[in-house]
Amino acid sequence: MHTVKKLDDTTFEVMVQGRSPTKHLVTVSPAYAEKLASNVPVEMLVSRSFDFLLEREPNTSILSRFELSVIARYFPEYERVIVGMLK
Repeated sequence: MHTVKKLDDTTFEVMVQGRSPTKHLVTVSPAYAEKLASNVPVEMLVSRSFDFLLEREPNTSILSRFELSVIARYFPEYERVIVGMLK
């Protein structure tokens, strides 16, 4: 379970509940958000991206601060999968 709080147009705070709760600061460039999810609120993109990450690793392994595009460096399938998750 996680919650996403919009701090400004490009910055989001994500709180992940679990055995060891974690907090993450995520930035999303408008161009990247448009590329992945042009018709979806950015908060939804961030939330689904955490669903994607949490299916693959524990919350304690997720970086505490990162730009959303970094996910694709660790998981090359991310962009393809996230587009499907948002449809």
